[in-house]
Order: sequence, then C-alpha cells, then structure tokens
Amino acid sequence: MLNRRAFLKTAGLAALAPSACVTRPITGSGAWVNDIHSQLNATWVSSISTPRSAGALIHAVRASRSGAICIAGGRHAMGGQQFAHDATLLDMRQMNRILSFDAESGIVEVESGIEWPELISGLIERQRGAAKQWGIRQKQTGADRLTIGGGLAANVHGRGLTMKPFIDDIESFLLITPDGEPVECSRTKNSELFSLAIGGYGLFGPIASVRLRLSPRTKVQRVVEVQQIETVAAAFQRRIDDGFLYGDFQFSINDQADNFLRSGVFSCYRPVSDDTPINSGQAELRPEDWLGLLHLAHADKEQAYQRYVGYYLSTSGQVYWSDEHQLSYYPDDYHRGLDRMAQAKSPATEMITELYVPRPRLADFMTAAAEDLRRRKVPVVYGTVRLIERDDQSFLHWARQPYACVIFNLHTEHSDEGKLRAADAFRSLIDLALGWDGSYYLTYHRWARRDQVERAYPQFAKFLELKRQYDPRERMQSEWYRHYREMFRA
Repeated sequence: MLNRRAFLKTAGLAALAPSACVTRPITGSGAWVNDIHSQLNATWVSSISTPRSAGALIHAVRASRSGAICIAGGRHAMGGQQFAHDATLLDMRQMNRILSFDAESGIVEVESGIEWPELISGLIERQRGAAKQWGIRQKQTGADRLTIGGGLAANVHGRGLTMKPFIDDIESFLLITPDGEPVECSRTKNSELFSLAIGGYGLFGPIASVRLRLSPRTKVQRVVEVQQIETVAAAFQRRIDDGFLYGDFQFSINDQADNFLRSGVFSCYRPVSDDTPINSGQAELRPEDWLGLLHLAHADKEQAYQRYVGYYLSTSGQVYWSDEHQLSYYPDDYHRGLDRMAQAKSPATEMITELYVPRPRLADFMTAAAEDLRRRKVPVVYGTVRLIERDDQSFLHWARQPYACVIFNLHTEHSDEGKLRAADAFRSLIDLALGWDGSYYLTYHRWARRDQVERAYPQFAKFLELKRQYDPRERMQSEWYRHYREMFRA
C-alpha cells in the first residue's frame, strides 16, 4: 500500500487550491467516456462542462436548457448512471473544496466533487494539534477516488459494524434543480427531495455541496483471524458486543477447493487509546504487491488466498487512525496488463455485484452461491462480507433490514458470450438472495430482470413517477435511467 502520509499530503493539495467560477466545455463536438472499473459503459456525450463553483454549476445547468444532462464524479459506478448518449456531461471533480468546518459539532461542508483523500487530508490539516479531532465515519471500500456527491447519489456504505448507509451521515445538501434553481435539502427542508436524491443516482439534479456529519477521530487496532462461513455471523456479533467499530470477512475464491466461499480472513478494528503508538514499520502492501495478488487471483487462486491470509495475519495488532485505515489502493486499468500476460483473445475486466441477505441466512446463501458459481464456471476474483443496519430514510432504500452484504467481483470477458455469462450469473445470484428474503444493490449493473427489480425495490415504479414530477422535461438523464424507464413502460 502507498505510504499513507505521503499519499494524503499529495491528495490534499487540490482541496487547498482556490476555485474559479468558470464552466469549461471540451474542445470539439463531443467525447467518449466510460466507467473505470468494468469499462463496459462507453458512451458518446455531446460536451463536457467542468464547473468550479455553485454559481458555475447553476450556469452550466441553465445553459443546457434544450438538452439532456448527466453527472459524473469518480466514474466507478458500473450501471451507466454517470453517462447519457448525446447529453451534456457535468464533470464535478473541480468542485473539490472544504467550504466550512465546525469543530464543535463535527459538521463539515464540502463541495460535492471532493474525493475522499482530499477530504481526509483537508480535515487532518485543519485540526493539526487539536486535542479533539473529527474524521469521516465511513466510505465505500475498494477505491478512494470517488466523490462525496457520487457517494450520496449511490447511498454507499463502508465496513462499519453497526452503521447505516451513507444517508445517515448526511446533514443536508444544496441541490441544483433541473431548471437551475438552488434548493436546500435536509430532513426538515424539502425532505422528499432529500430522500429521493440520496440513492437517486443524479436524476433530480446535481449536488453543489454537502454538509457531512463526522465522528470523533480515534485510533483502532486490527484483530485478524481465519473464520468459517458457518460461524462468521456469530463472530461479527461478538465483535460488536466487544465494542469493535469496523470489520469484514474476505472469503476464499478458489472454486476448486472445499473452502470456496467458506473460509476467509476475518478482520475487525477495536478502538484503543489515542496515545497508542502507530509503528513506522507496520506491514503494508505496496502497489506492486497488489498487482501481484491481482495476477494470482486470476492465475492461481489458491496461492492468492494463502498469500492474502498470510499478509493479514501478519498485520494483526497493528494500529491505525479510524479515518485513514479506510483508505485503499486501486490500480486503474490493471486488467490490460493481465490480458497481455494471459494472451487473452478478448479483453476483460471485473464486474461487481452486491447481494443482501438476513444475517442468520448468510451461510445458507453462500453454500447455494458456491454451487451456482461452480456450475456456471464463472471465476470469482475477489469477495467480501460486511454488515449494514436498516435504512429508513432514503426513498430507494436497499437496506430494508439489518443485512449481511456479500460482494462478488466476477471476471467478465468483453465478448458477447462473456457478458451474457456474467449477466446470467448475476441474475442467478439475485434470485438466490431474493429467495432468502434478501435484495441487491442497483449501482453495479443493470442486468436484473423486471421481476427482480420489483421484488427488491417495490417502490421503483413510484420512484420513476416522482422523478418525472420533479423533472417533467426529463433533463437529468443517464443510460441507467433510460434502461429502467423503458423496462417499466412495458
């Protein structure tokens, strides 16, 4: 892993730079854009605007009155939520300042294009030397360079053991309507828009700024052991009872082994005194180590698992800050090198799906999923289990009850056959989760059938109706929205 201090220092420079109230269209008549992880959403947009302030954002929306608008931040969502063919793309990443910070209440206001490293480093700099410090509560894992606005739009979650989705961390936000009007949204002001926009994938207008609730910054100690799927739900509960704050279970991906989806690395983090030292020589994976593990996850899954287990066990007892330990390393476009090494006939990437099941049914679900994935011969490259508490605030809520969250990264060839195989596997996994009174996350693909969408999100048709009420000209669009609009017209 990259040296955290050096990484944060570099990432934080943009947060301190002054902004300019400008909107910059790209040169030429349009451009191709794509998501970073799956690279399966290549879309032609008519122009790209990069606003640098709320005023510039309002101007960009009003200047595009005659056409569709789509919104992108870090570009990691895989379902086409950021892009719409022939639309004006708002690239929010230049709106990346910390606007204000209240050290008494622990509320920070940020522009929505700020990315997690910029926010974390900016907060550290503002509080240097303070006895009481604040930090982020949670962020999505796997990659860091996602914007706060994007996290809001997908209602993300992290690996907190007793946390609700991201909506629980949001105090309020400034939304720019499809007509270019600024509207403050909170639980008491424009509360319906508050619940619709969080988890609404940008369909109600771009977010200019967000007021975010923080938590006291503390030190945590990692405790690692190898667990089995039959006992991991009880192990999670013991950690919660013992006051641990974060944790996950990263399971074996070797479908040729008996422990496929069963054995795994169980890592949890307990708070310790702030005077506990963080040793300078703590074990960390370097970028080349991550690339080596990614190669093994494709070429020798058993060796990849054994190396991963060995590394994590060696880190048990290490101490981190509660905000910084949530950062990770993600090598963009890593699959191109893997394809060359494997002399692949077709390019490939990984596709993610995230399923939810009641915690007592986790072992049953994983047993069924292992059988299904083996039968379909779909390679799993990475997988983990986390916990989530019930969300009773967002309209399109995915956490309908306290769930175990199961994430699968599936190797997906970009041929027609490869995409069809992945889509069939994802639909089958959704069926399994629904069969155990579970659900799935809308962010990662749009391969679910209508009956699956309606079972997991019975409010989806009403969501589309409210989108049209708030945006009757359907100015805010995406390929994701167009897909579901057509699906629900049938």
